[in-house]
Parts: sequence; C-alpha cells; structure tokens
Amino acid sequence: MLSRGVIKQLSTNKELYAYLKKTFGFSTFKPGQKDVITNLLKARSTVAVLPTGTGKSLCYQFFGKYTQQTVLVVSPLLSLMQDQVEQLRLNGEKRVVAINSNLKFQEKQQVLKSLGQYSFIYLAPEMLRNEDVIKAFDHIKIGLLVIDEAHCISAWGPDFRPDYLQLGKIRHRLGDPLTLAVTATATNRVLKDIVTLLRLPANAQVIKHSVDRPNIFLAAEKTINENDKNQHLIKLVQKLRAPGLVYFSSKKQCDKVSELLKNQTGLRIGSYHAGLSFSERYAVQQQFLSGHLDLICATSAFGMGINKSDIRFVIHYHMPQDLESYVQEIGRAGRDGKQSIAIILFSENDQFLQRRLAFSSLPNADELETYQKFPELLEKMSRENESAELVLRYRQMGIDFTQMSHIFAQRRTEKLQAIQQMLTYVNSENCKRNFILNYFDEDQHVKHDNKCCQLAEQSLDLQLLFGSQPAPIQHQKNDNPKSYQTILKKLFKNY
Repeated sequence: MLSRGVIKQLSTNKELYAYLKKTFGFSTFKPGQKDVITNLLKARSTVAVLPTGTGKSLCYQFFGKYTQQTVLVVSPLLSLMQDQVEQLRLNGEKRVVAINSNLKFQEKQQVLKSLGQYSFIYLAPEMLRNEDVIKAFDHIKIGLLVIDEAHCISAWGPDFRPDYLQLGKIRHRLGDPLTLAVTATATNRVLKDIVTLLRLPANAQVIKHSVDRPNIFLAAEKTINENDKNQHLIKLVQKLRAPGLVYFSSKKQCDKVSELLKNQTGLRIGSYHAGLSFSERYAVQQQFLSGHLDLICATSAFGMGINKSDIRFVIHYHMPQDLESYVQEIGRAGRDGKQSIAIILFSENDQFLQRRLAFSSLPNADELETYQKFPELLEKMSRENESAELVLRYRQMGIDFTQMSHIFAQRRTEKLQAIQQMLTYVNSENCKRNFILNYFDEDQHVKHDNKCCQLAEQSLDLQLLFGSQPAPIQHQKNDNPKSYQTILKKLFKNY
C-alpha cells in the first residue's frame, strides 16, 4: 500500500500535470487517465473502460515510474507486449522485459533469476501456469498488477484461453496486489465478470467512459456473393483516403483478397495473420506504422495496442462475431479526431461462417464422452486439436466433464446470441450509433445526423463525409516497403 507521503506529494492537479510533463512530455491527460492514476495512488484497485487511443498504458507507466514499484502486466498477445516493451525502451526505460516464447530457455532462466531488477514485466496469462515463473515472483513485491485488454477474461476465458479464468487465483498467490484492469469495451455483465474473476476488493473502483467515437461514420453495405463483395471492396479502397484496415475472419481469404487488391488498385498492401512468423508480422506492423503501407488486410490478430492516429477507414470483409470485437476494431480509426469511416461488407453467408468459427474450439458431447473414456487419447489429441487442448486445460484446472459440458453449452448459447446481435445491428433500420450505446449499457442518446451512420436503404455518400474525393496516391520510386529483415535490423541494432 502506498504511503500517505506519496499521496500527499501528488495531491494537487498542478503536481500531477508537472510530473506528466517532466516524465512523459505531455501537457494534458487524455480522457480517464487522471482519474485512473489518482485512484491507483490512493491504493484503490480499478477497472478502467477507456476509449481506444486514449493511452491506457500511460496510467500504469505513470504509477510505476513515480512510485518506483514493480509493475506486472498480463497481456494477451505476443505482438502487443513486444510493442509496449519496445516503446518503453525507446522512451529511455531499460528495466523492462517480456517473458514469452521468444526467449530461449537460458534467457528465460536468467530473467527469472534477476526478476527484481525490472520495473516493468510483461507476460501472457499462460506463462503464469509455469511453476518456475510463479515461484520467481515469490521473491519480489508487485506494486501493481495490470490486466491489459481485460475484456478477454470474459470473451476468451471460457472457450479459448482458460488461463484467464485463473487470474484471480494467481492474483491471490502474488499477495493480492493493487490491480488495474483496462479495456476499451465492456458491458455491465463483462465488468461484473472482471471484478468477480479477478477477486478484486469491495472498494475497487470502476471508471467507465463512453465507447462512442463521433468522428467515425458507421455503415453496413450488403453484397450478393463473394465476387460482388470483392468488387465493392476494390471500389471503396480506391475512393477512401489511406491508411486503412480491412479485417477478415479467414486467414486464407485474407491472403487471397490482399493479392487481389494489390493487383487491382496499385496500393501498397500488407497481409497480417497468425499464420505468419513473428518477425514477418512485426515487420508488416512497423511498415504500416511508418507509412510504408497504405492498407493492411488482417485477421483480428492485428490491432491491439497499435498506436497509429491517422487510420481513415476500417472495413470488415466478414461480419464480426460480436459487437465487442467490432467496436474494438473500428476504434483503431480516427484517433486523431478527424472524420473516418467503419464499413461492414455483409453477405448472408457471413453468419454461417461465424457460427462455424464460433463452435470450432468447443468440443461436442460425443468428443467429451470419448475423452472421458480414453484420457490417454486426450493427451495425444491436445497436441494437434484445439478443442482437445481446451478440454485438457480444464482437466488440469480440476474441472470435471459434467461441469465442462455445462460451461460449453452456455458458451454456445452466448456465442449464438452475440452473432444474432451483430445481425440485428447490420440490418437495423434505426441509428447504428445509438444501437451500440444501448448495447454497452450507456444512458446517453445521440442525435442522428448525416455524419452519424448509414440508415437502411441509404446509399453511402463518401463525398458528403470527406468533401472532394482524394487524389490517387502517388508513391516515389524509393518509397517501397523494406524487407522485414532490414526493418528488424534497424529496430534492434541498439539492443
């Protein structure tokens, strides 16, 4: 717990802003930052729902630097934690490390032996299942535990990454440290899940800001078939001002359409998904951030933690599985406050694709019965089968097959409801912005206008939104994307 002296030293707004300027170079806080920091300095565990692009990482970095206490950050994606580590290093913080699969065995052992020398430690929830890792934390005091992208506890825990469900137990093992859970989206139900599963104290504070991004125009364009969708997409990316993102629910389709767009538009386009190596994904990310790519075709693996303020459009080639994912992903557009647009290209087949994907990791009753009868088969199948791996993790957590059956049945129902909610959103004849606000349990109601969203049967008027159409993008001969080897060499030459 922080001393009264610490609280007293930062008791006034003037002192808070002075430290912000001195340490981070900013004159003002973004929405929610000051409230979160003030709570933490008063030793209050906090759940913060802050808009995308508001600098959630600054909240815990401020705390860690000022108090000089160790900050442990649980992060969902390797690329996300790597990006944050590099950002801290570029800003002069050398006592930072990510404990992940990129470390060789000897490197990991060395990090664990000298864990106390680091101010900021990043790892995935799965890493905390490793007994050597968790034991290493017995020898250091955690000043602040951060759960980044905390909505994953509710969204991923039950059927994708069950280790998220163990974070409350892990938190207790770490001595119940002061905790900050941060996310950009959360319904009241998800907030309750976060507080309950993390076992936060009764005095934990919830700071919730609106998910509304008034500078992002919301649209849904219906298409007949794949060819119609492709032609529609080509026309859109030619008309819209780069940079932009196109999201896919299929790695295969992502690569296929990426090549099509390259051939048809002349734009500089990169492809990003889990099928690429880490170095390839990281290089594409850096090319996009540095302006060497106009467009990224990506699966949902891309975007968490990406700090690029001038993304003008986000297009969903496939309808997302749920509104939470959708709002997270479109929130990557227009972080500079300028007019941007989010478009769903919807065809009837999208809903069947999402249902298939939603259930792909959930074992059915027959599979559960087989694994129960033949446990040795479960061990073998877990190495190559996603649903078997999930069952094995639940067994390791002490959950029996009857309990699993109930969990998976409930999860199927929730996923079907989420898909239906997305369908209702796409087909809504009313204001899409108010639909989203209502879904996230917000009291406010916005007044619809011609820069709000596309109503049913309304044609998409880009000129009304953006004024005159942008001129074709011209690239200099030397403005070609560099190879990922070149980029990585440049990025890491000082480390």
